[in-house]
Amino acid sequence: MSKDTETTNSIIRLDKWLWAARLFKTRSIAKQAVETGKVQSAGNKLKPGRDVSIGMELDVRQGWDTRTIVVKGLSEHRRGAPEAALLYEETQQSIDKRTQLAEQRRLHAQLEQPIAKPDKKDRRLRTAMKHYAE
Repeated sequence: MSKDTETTNSIIRLDKWLWAARLFKTRSIAKQAVETGKVQSAGNKLKPGRDVSIGMELDVRQGWDTRTIVVKGLSEHRRGAPEAALLYEETQQSIDKRTQLAEQRRLHAQLEQPIAKPDKKDRRLRTAMKHYAE
């Protein structure tokens, strides 16, 4: 870890830490995610100014997935991805759940896709159904 990554008694805001850990692209997006309840600790909503401490467990919802991460280091400066990855660790249960849900979404998407584009007859039937419904 760099000299900016401090492990002793630093006080860092939650939104700033989320940004520094590269979980969100900007601080304002991190702040908005915290305010809307997408970042929680033990099921409780947090505020953007909440102090982050080492060992704190956070549930971070990004898109379809929810990650459960444990804070391993503190930094208020945004650095490269390899250095940012040292600031937190995702739990194994969270990784397993995310991969399982991703697989389910992939399979569901395969089932819903049409086999082929509609041909001329199918298009005429759809058009007729539209006019019939009106």
